[in-house]
Amino acid sequence: MKYHSAALAIWLLLADAVCSPLQAQVGAIEIVCHRGANEYAPENTYAAAQLCIEWGVEYVEIDVRTSKDGAFYILHDATVDRTTSGKGRLRDLTNDEIESLDAGGWFDPKFADQRVPRLEPYLRWIKGKAKVYFDVKDADLKKLIDLVYAVGLQDDCFFWFGNPLHVVEFRRLDQKLPLKINVRNAADVKNAVERFKANIVEVGLDNMSDELVAACRERGVKIMIYHPQKDAEGFRRVVQWKPDMVNLNHADLFQRVMRESSK
Repeated sequence: MKYHSAALAIWLLLADAVCSPLQAQVGAIEIVCHRGANEYAPENTYAAAQLCIEWGVEYVEIDVRTSKDGAFYILHDATVDRTTSGKGRLRDLTNDEIESLDAGGWFDPKFADQRVPRLEPYLRWIKGKAKVYFDVKDADLKKLIDLVYAVGLQDDCFFWFGNPLHVVEFRRLDQKLPLKINVRNAADVKNAVERFKANIVEVGLDNMSDELVAACRERGVKIMIYHPQKDAEGFRRVVQWKPDMVNLNHADLFQRVMRESSK
């Protein structure tokens, strides 16, 4: 445990030394890296977030879950099986058990030093370097909201919940933190704002329409297009729509497309 903590501390110091925080945007569309730079580094790790920072993207998306001891960790799946050297539900593992796992070797042996990030130190590390998109899978919402304010990320984040009941609870607890709702059409936009006070709506590229854009602009809601494919032509279509944000897996390719489009 002490060796892993020391190795991670050294890695983070080196990473901080090679990049400048919040580099200039490539264009007006804010980029959200889905689970970090997951094409080049293991998803939801410091290494995946570090690449996003070096690229100068605006947001890193992370998945929040809770350990047996009640601590928040960053992991997509309910179990640790797919992305670590361990097995079992994260909810059933202690902090020590989780932090002993290799969360990078499955992707490439050079990432064997990566661990499942504990949320609070991760947020303190990334603050000022990139904003955070919280995909909340399993968490005490009051405790999570309090942590966001304690770290000072309230103006540099937004939230999403797969369970509508959690959305209702989140809005009961807090009216200010930005909330994202998934939509397919203009009617969904209206419902997202009226029912949940959504600040951002996410829509697949193929569901984009003039009516949906108009519904968002009328209500002051940001549009985020989700396009996870490695698809230069699709990215050109995204740029043509001029959304506020884009959520994707291949930020480096999208940045190249944006640069080409600006010429």
